[in-house]
Amino acid sequence: MSMTETEFAQAEARAAEKRRAGHAVKARYDRRSARVIVSLDNGVHITFPVQLAEGLSGASPEELALIEITPGGMGLHWPKLDADVYVPALSQGIFGSEKWMAARLGAAGGKARSEKKAAASRENGRKGGRPVRRQG
Repeated sequence: MSMTETEFAQAEARAAEKRRAGHAVKARYDRRSARVIVSLDNGVHITFPVQLAEGLSGASPEELALIEITPGGMGLHWPKLDADVYVPALSQGIFGSEKWMAARLGAAGGKARSEKKAAASRENGRKGGRPVRRQG
């Protein structure tokens, strides 16, 4: 795929705009809290537990300790895990791919408890519960 000079200049401008919002200058794994601490150029620090980020949950402290910052400061990379996190997404609470985040949010939604959900469950129980799913 070929890119024109205009398209390249536009892409560079978009990247510069994202960098102005803050880019990583330092990142480390804190063993005591099991959290990653990211320092941005604007003085903001983002801290998150490793189990929230795609590809980091279940990793050993040794695997988590080596964090590379991409040259533009927009990404974090764990070479021993082949895992990446996009720095601008961290401030939005996005810790993985769209598919991975959707699965986590769906699981959390399934655990939600409300009076309406409890009433529906009781009513379903009165009818004999969920129907058996037939393989076909």
